[in-house]
Amino acid sequence: MSVAKPLPHDAARLHVKGQARYVDDMPMPKGALHLAFGLSPKASGHITAMDLQAVHNAPDVVAVLTASDLPFANDVSPSAHDEPLLATGEVHYMGQPVFMVIARSHLAARFAARQGKIEIAETTPIFSIEDALAADSRFEDGPRIYQRGDTQTGLGGAKHRLSGRFHIGGQEHFYLEGQAALALPGEAGDMHVISSTQHPTEIQHKVADAIGLPMHAVRVETRRMGGGFGGKESQGNALAVACAVAARQTGKPCKMRYDRDDDMIITGKRHDFRIDYDVGFDGAGRITALDVHHYTRCGWAMDLSLPVADRAMLHADNAYWLPHVRIESHRLRTNTQSATAFRGFGGPQGMIGMERIVDHVAAHLGLDPLIVRQRNFYAAVGDISSQEKVQTTPYGQPVEDFVLDRMVDQLVLSSDYQTRRRAVADWNATNPVLKKGIALSPVKFGISFTLTHLNQAGALVHVYADGSIHLNHGGTEMGQGLFQKVAQVAASRFGVPLEMVKITATDTAKVPNTSATAASSGTDLNGMAVKAACDTIRARMADHLAKLHQCRPDQVVFDDGQVTAGTRTYSFAEVAAMAHQARISLSSTGFYKTPDIEWDRIKGHGRPFFYFAYGAAVTEVVIDTLTGENRILRADILHDAGASLNPALDLGQVEGGYVQGAGWLTTEELVWDDHGHLRTHAPSTYKIPACSDRPDVFNVALWEGENRADTIYKSKAVGEPPLMLGISAFLALSDAVAACGPHYPDLHAPATAEAVLAAIHRARG
Repeated sequence: MSVAKPLPHDAARLHVKGQARYVDDMPMPKGALHLAFGLSPKASGHITAMDLQAVHNAPDVVAVLTASDLPFANDVSPSAHDEPLLATGEVHYMGQPVFMVIARSHLAARFAARQGKIEIAETTPIFSIEDALAADSRFEDGPRIYQRGDTQTGLGGAKHRLSGRFHIGGQEHFYLEGQAALALPGEAGDMHVISSTQHPTEIQHKVADAIGLPMHAVRVETRRMGGGFGGKESQGNALAVACAVAARQTGKPCKMRYDRDDDMIITGKRHDFRIDYDVGFDGAGRITALDVHHYTRCGWAMDLSLPVADRAMLHADNAYWLPHVRIESHRLRTNTQSATAFRGFGGPQGMIGMERIVDHVAAHLGLDPLIVRQRNFYAAVGDISSQEKVQTTPYGQPVEDFVLDRMVDQLVLSSDYQTRRRAVADWNATNPVLKKGIALSPVKFGISFTLTHLNQAGALVHVYADGSIHLNHGGTEMGQGLFQKVAQVAASRFGVPLEMVKITATDTAKVPNTSATAASSGTDLNGMAVKAACDTIRARMADHLAKLHQCRPDQVVFDDGQVTAGTRTYSFAEVAAMAHQARISLSSTGFYKTPDIEWDRIKGHGRPFFYFAYGAAVTEVVIDTLTGENRILRADILHDAGASLNPALDLGQVEGGYVQGAGWLTTEELVWDDHGHLRTHAPSTYKIPACSDRPDVFNVALWEGENRADTIYKSKAVGEPPLMLGISAFLALSDAVAACGPHYPDLHAPATAEAVLAAIHRARG
């Protein structure tokens, strides 16, 4: 079979040669036009006047559009219809699109967009979580609350009790390929949109509304993205809609791409959080009661903030059984970019909040945080003797597949954790300037969309008369290797070499009503849909051969490029030709919907996830107590990918996820000034991890086991869960700071050099 083999990414050679085509590489027809937005210079206020004469007069400008020029819908929101393409009288953040330039070149459009003069009567902006709370500026009438047991009684009766506050910064997606879209007008008003998007169907829907046509008049195509990380789930809507509107008005192909500065200033980020907690526990570190409050900075429009905040609540327990727990979430509206989906979708924020609490408990008791973590783990699978004893999450889902106890035991041994922890303590006792820290953190991450109807996928498979296979599905390729994995599934179902299978661009004209490639569900959903389509065609072939050779269809074997029926063996190509000549359909759609899930987000109860993915990481760091500078010295990771479809791709996802998670929590700092201007809007001011930031010793392994749930070949999702392995880097920095003084290391994220230095001073008192 092709599955379970460590095969390279399907476009790896094209990437290396520079031949992989992205939206901006597409050859443009003669006369094509380019777009740029004119942006608000203020964070909050009413537009009193616009002087766009200089924009009209700029070189190579064809047209300039404002909200009043849009023919139909002025909306690019993925949820609440509260996000206009172009501002309509009010502005809500510095960088909001106000007008649109159509010009003959990209540079001409950008130049012209900067010539506009916008007069705004400013109103008092709301920037911080504290400002939003004071103004009661929020997206829901009150907080959302999930709870179990009697938390206040549990806290009152606890032997020990602690409270604290933890700030978590946002994160820029920093995909290598920026946001981009291209619209090609067709006959009768039809529109073909090529978009760098994780959600082609949403683009189709928003474009259709914007040009006043049904969805069947809009075709959206996505071959690949140069990274997405959630930033292309909804943020690409504005570009695609703008291009379609401009193409409709001018009758010419129109393209738009953000330069990096524009991209960072206009688009949303990972949500900032403030987490307040009150925790009760016994002398062994077992948590008996927890009251935790999430304060989420959502930005100016709703976007996907409600489900992001929900998922943070759903991961506020991480890997730990909490008998009495109350989780309260506030979704706050501010005059900043509309925060959006980002790898983990709120889960990382909820998870690091829990890990901070466990570390605080351990510090109070003078225990190794690993011991406290192990004492609070959910019950292991082998320890559950009856269904009645299965422990449930705070939202009521049974945890029936918990393997972190065994994974952590294995990682403790393979990483030599205990010996290294003693060595760190010895180092810190004799080195006054450089201090080391080490930490192990676990990951338990739920897999499925929490909006239940999104847990579906379709596929289209053709077998041609020469035996070659063409397939299409609803997932999008953003570098994660989804296309390769799904091709491996198809090759395995037909028993043919992988080179016989070709996957083409995701296309709404081939597979309709797709869900976003998000929630780590791309392979789970689309792999099963492709399997269903392949099995339908294979069954037709088998039926035909069984009749020819007087055997049962289940006795027909597809393997190694051949098909055996009775005593006869054919090549797969011969069977395809025979089926074609016998007038048997060699084309099929496939459909899959995730079973066994149900979720009531208002009650905060149900089974939102099909299964959990697990992982654990040990990170060792060193800090300079004079400057706060720090380095990751070593990382050891054991991650649960189930029965991996492609270990090479999965290991790459784990490595990349860890580095991205560590970057979020260490170097990636978003800074707005007092006027709402994002100051960290370029690589010169925003520090993502580089190759030199990776640990010198980086040991990554996959847990040997298969998924208990009935997933595609018993694999597990591996897109988002590894990002949270980077939490161990933050905890290791906190451990190093703790060696600097007697007080609790009140370190906040991101743990930049400045933040580490400030925490050192607090630790010393």
